[in-house]
Amino acid sequence: MELRQIQYFIEVAKREHMTEAAEALHVAQSAVSRQIVNLEAELGIDLFIREGRNIRLTAIGQMFLEKMEHAMDLIEQAQREIEERLDPEKGTVRIGFPSSLAAYLLPTVISAFRKNHPNVKIQLYQDSYRHLVDAVVMGNVDLALLGPVPTKETRVKSEILFVENLVALLHIGHPLASKASIHLDELRGDPFILSPKEYIMRSIVENACRQYGFMPAVSFEGKDIDAIKGLVAAGLGVTLLPEITLVDSLPRSTAKVPLSEPHVTRTVGMIIPKNRKLLPTELVFHQFLKGFFQKLSGYR
Repeated sequence: MELRQIQYFIEVAKREHMTEAAEALHVAQSAVSRQIVNLEAELGIDLFIREGRNIRLTAIGQMFLEKMEHAMDLIEQAQREIEERLDPEKGTVRIGFPSSLAAYLLPTVISAFRKNHPNVKIQLYQDSYRHLVDAVVMGNVDLALLGPVPTKETRVKSEILFVENLVALLHIGHPLASKASIHLDELRGDPFILSPKEYIMRSIVENACRQYGFMPAVSFEGKDIDAIKGLVAAGLGVTLLPEITLVDSLPRSTAKVPLSEPHVTRTVGMIIPKNRKLLPTELVFHQFLKGFFQKLSGYR
């Protein structure tokens, strides 16, 4: 098997279309088709089921795809490590992050890092909390910023960078919008706008409400922070959000109100793989993050 055959196979398998794969690879379709035929002939099996112009993986093809993706990850990691051993300041770091850290924290960190390490290449991957944990474990990203930091996840190493408050976000016409602070129990009868049930922020808010003997009545759900903010701005309910998500981005027609009780917080930090050592460039970014937030110990 040739490396090019494997690369072509993976692209075709992901797209299930020869023409689209050829366009993505910037080669002629005939070249892709020929390499796939040669690969199948060498293996002595059909990797794809042909259905007119469409193709799909056979069961053996699906197994082969998983193995080849893992092999390509190892090859890419070896190439990166060699490059970074020569010069860690010219390597690549792949960073995962959730939507709650996208608007302010991530740009602030990347901007500061770039000033000191201008030649390091950065690849960013936004995803949900649980998918980011899996991505670090599988090696799809090198490390991830998360809030809250997982405490019971044994597959990764977790490090807390800082702790921040959650605050209430209310429509400006809400009776409590002008108060200096509110008690969570004062929102007992309000409709809440929260993340879907499988999201970690939903659990934080529900646990806080449960302390005071009620569960929030959820009127709408939003998968990202901006959607939740927009629904609050439209007067459709109230929510609790990490304070950092409202820095420089408080929606019009809304008010941010601190909670006097309970003191609802979340940890923010990073997770790194437990099953391998960080590569040199990854270690440069890892150490930068720790130093950056140590200097900003009062950061909120």
